[in-house]
Amino acid sequence: MHYKSIFISDIHLGTRGCSAEELLHFLKNTTCDNLFLVGDIIDGWQLKKRWYFPQSHVNIIRDFLTKTKRGTKVYYIIGNHDETLRKFLSFQLTVGSIKFKNTHDYFGIDGKKYLIVHGDMFDSLMVYPKKWLMHIGDNLYVSLIWVNTKLNKIRNMFGMKYWSLSNFLKKNTKQALTFITKYEEHIAKYCKERGYDGVICGHIHTAEIKEIDGITYMNDGDWVESRTALVEHTDGRWELINYDKDFADN
Repeated sequence: MHYKSIFISDIHLGTRGCSAEELLHFLKNTTCDNLFLVGDIIDGWQLKKRWYFPQSHVNIIRDFLTKTKRGTKVYYIIGNHDETLRKFLSFQLTVGSIKFKNTHDYFGIDGKKYLIVHGDMFDSLMVYPKKWLMHIGDNLYVSLIWVNTKLNKIRNMFGMKYWSLSNFLKKNTKQALTFITKYEEHIAKYCKERGYDGVICGHIHTAEIKEIDGITYMNDGDWVESRTALVEHTDGRWELINYDKDFADN
């Protein structure tokens, strides 16, 4: 399948929760003019604690580079888990032909102007002095993903499809729903004040397309919990792709 643009984020290469095999299958079965990596592609936070980077994770990086050689423009929007890369932006950092940026202005086929940003700047926990809470929460999240991985191995033994425990908890916990709503409203307000028609982001691992006060809010999800991508079709349509529903059986 060919798309005008594909947007993926929160892959978290370097962690055991990364769905590397599934992502590679998705990438090999799609082509696009533009590929946007919308932050937290490599998990520097976890790699600092312990090194884990198997061949399947290396293959993801190789596929990104291969796509650039075949004519795809690849942009890497930096997130909080790969924030170390921001130190090199003043040097116009590129790897191969992959361009690294903090944000990017994208003009869709629909004529709208979209801000592409990872989204951590709109997370109140990422602002000093609360940032230490984010690191504590990250450790708890890693433990939750470990449980999720073990649970799905058991489900797979019984022929059951993938199911995300963390997504279930987010959708059924009042505090999580409140956090997500505030995040979405904050980022929409920011874009409206600056003349954007919409935003494309990640960070909160919750895929969504919705209108918020006249702003088109699109979150491409993640490749740890939901295994989703945002795509722009060549006719201008926007769609969220769910790997387990749309690609797993291909």
